Amino acid sequence: MRHRIAGNRLGRNSSWRKATLRDIAKATLVRQRICTTQARAKEARKLVDRLITFGKKGTLAHKRRSFAILCDHKLVSQLFTKIAPRFSRRQGGYTRIIPVSHRRGDNARLVYLELTEKEEVVLSKAKSAATSKAKKLDVSGITKPPDKDASSQEVSPSSETASTLHKKEVVHPDKDKKPKKKMSGGIRKIFRRKTAE
Repeated sequence: MRHRIAGNRLGRNSSWRKATLRDIAKATLVRQRICTTQARAKEARKLVDRLITFGKKGTLAHKRRSFAILCDHKLVSQLFTKIAPRFSRRQGGYTRIIPVSHRRGDNARLVYLELTEKEEVVLSKAKSAATSKAKKLDVSGITKPPDKDASSQEVSPSSETASTLHKKEVVHPDKDKKPKKKMSGGIRKIFRRKTAE
């Protein structure tokens, strides 16, 4: 009988399972949305919700418990200062699971595990214009050729260290080619062209 056996073992031993769930939880907190299998998402969701609850409480004991799970000081500080305050009005439901498709190969059910309150990223006009230009260049496949005057320019001290203050060397593709090796005497005789008699 299967009494008091809760959760999915995910086909792993206990330490391997803990590591898997910890890594999925860390990725979810950092990237806010990840793609994984349904079984893993259902198990990792419990851990992510618990960590956000710890972040909302904000005591030193909860910080220590979060660090015992995540093992990352920087991520714990972000959890308590940036991530958890976003969920201050929610009493639960910090994550959602969105079905995607089946994985090719083993036919596993793929889902998105994401946070319900995401951080809004605001781009300035200059950055958005630069990204749109970069996308246009990538689509057309046009790349800017290297400047011919780059070899004569000196490097500024702010960009390079003091030990490398010299003129930049421009590597041309023609110079990188190595000369062909000549065949040795025995092989040359075998591949020698026969003259018409």
